[in-house]
Amino acid sequence: MKDTKVILDENEIPKYFYNILPDLPEPLAPPLNPLTQEPISPKDLEVIFPKELIRQEMSEEHKIKIPDEVLDALIRMGRPSPLFRATNLEKFLKTPAKIYFKHEGLNPCGSHKPNTAIAQAYYNAKEGTEVLSTETGAGQWGSALSYSCLFFGLKCKVFMVRISFDQKPYRKVIMNTYGAEVYASPSTETDYGRTVLKRSPETPGSLGIAISEAIEIAAKNENTKYALGSVLNHVMLHQTIIGQEVQKQLNMIEETPDILIGCVGGGSNFAGFSFPFIKDKIQGNLNAEFIAVEPTSCPTLTEGKYIYDHGDSAGMTPLLKMYSLGKDFIPPSIHAGGLRYHGMAPTISLLAKHKLITPEAYTQEEIFDAAKVFAKTEGIIPAPESAHAIKSAIVHALKCRKNNESKTIVFNLSGHGLLDLGAY
Repeated sequence: MKDTKVILDENEIPKYFYNILPDLPEPLAPPLNPLTQEPISPKDLEVIFPKELIRQEMSEEHKIKIPDEVLDALIRMGRPSPLFRATNLEKFLKTPAKIYFKHEGLNPCGSHKPNTAIAQAYYNAKEGTEVLSTETGAGQWGSALSYSCLFFGLKCKVFMVRISFDQKPYRKVIMNTYGAEVYASPSTETDYGRTVLKRSPETPGSLGIAISEAIEIAAKNENTKYALGSVLNHVMLHQTIIGQEVQKQLNMIEETPDILIGCVGGGSNFAGFSFPFIKDKIQGNLNAEFIAVEPTSCPTLTEGKYIYDHGDSAGMTPLLKMYSLGKDFIPPSIHAGGLRYHGMAPTISLLAKHKLITPEAYTQEEIFDAAKVFAKTEGIIPAPESAHAIKSAIVHALKCRKNNESKTIVFNLSGHGLLDLGAY
């Protein structure tokens, strides 16, 4: 029974964020100023980010100490999170594989997003920021930042992709309850939102549009900064507490992973879960496969181009070297709102370029079928985003059955789906 549920004590929570930048197989291409096409300077970013997050974004330190106030907030929020063995799913699939999942959906916000939201709210509050503006797709990030702003005494403005705003009304209720203002994006609150609505009044919106609106608000208001829930280096950094905990938990039960799986939209939960293990692979200490799963309707890694592109639709952000479907890409209105993003984190993109990550893509019907199997075997209704990782885990467990291989498969359950029941 020792490996059914693996729990860490509170004093075992990671004390440092792991920074993958110095361990990458080649230096990360610098962000470019969209006007000059030259590498952007830290000073240029101070309009929308606090100085400490800019420092972390460009840091070459392997480890960055987590402040005590952030650790306290993470513990209050529910860290460390448990690692479960999916024994009922294994039996259902009749597979010799062992399947484990890290459960990031047990905190008040129901996803992995507070790991960086808490850190970002803290660093902003320390530097005197009064308001944080942001975007959200399915609403997990907006919920997490609203919660974190409440915790550290900040106001929060959230631009929620219109199709998710309509599909997931209770996410809006959560954000409002935590004190945030929530707008369907594109909105009439910004110049860019009004421009988009004039051109395409029935648009379902996109994360790229919502990012543009949130950045516009931050750039125009001196007391306001912008917070991003994925893609950027400092966000990936904050999420690595997930993978560090999994490493400790697998060591406790003397397991070595063969396959590690996470869903990818912008890349934050996959990065946080996998980067500590990818470090071991780069250094020759682990022989594992890393699988990043996305929807076929937004196939950034599987069909995108590795190019410099904007992170937003208006072209306000620096140019990032990443896999992208193009800043003007408007994805179909699938229920996995957190995966409807045209780009991919530059760090994940570079690792995919070097074949250290294997991308996979599945249809919405396939992932909901997998989600229902998981719910009927393990009793957990997963978020549609997380169901992509579940689908891949099932596919590889069935391969193990076919080939009679006893591999250890670990995936990140990035959040629960109790506010996605309309999709089910």
